[in-house]
Amino acid sequence: MTDLKGLVRTIPDYPKPGILFRDVTTLLGDAQGFKATVAQMAETWRNEPVDAVAGIEARGFILGGAIADRLGCGFIPIRKKGKLPYKTIGQDYQLEYGVDIIEMHEDACRAGERILIVDDLIATGGTAEAAVKLIRRSQGDVLGATFIIDLPDLGGMSKLKKHGVTCHALMAFEGH
Repeated sequence: MTDLKGLVRTIPDYPKPGILFRDVTTLLGDAQGFKATVAQMAETWRNEPVDAVAGIEARGFILGGAIADRLGCGFIPIRKKGKLPYKTIGQDYQLEYGVDIIEMHEDACRAGERILIVDDLIATGGTAEAAVKLIRRSQGDVLGATFIIDLPDLGGMSKLKKHGVTCHALMAFEGH
């Protein structure tokens, strides 16, 4: 069995002093690690009626596409503002210093579709929370959210759970 946590590179003081950046590119670059990650993330939802996976830009695209393939469902890209070519709906979310916006195509999900949100990491949960709001505004049903890494000290999973979202992460790292 592959030690997935051991494949995550930690970069100190990035993007600013005091932050320990958890870099999953080393995990994704390892063939067995990537395969095991996708398999484990998909397995949690294998018996659930997932209609589509919504991947949050950018690593959520890599994981989400592979998970959608494993689950036999569609894929919805959730991107930063201005990156999608068709009519979009957007949702703002708080950053440490300011506000950003994510978007999806207005017709990306239909009423009642069961959507699984995928990203590589959940920290404060702002982006994932915005994804939940986007999907619900489109009358989609957020089945759950799955991540490689949870940073529990930052409270992102707790934020999603307050919205009634079932969450799963393969591993957790304490601290920031």
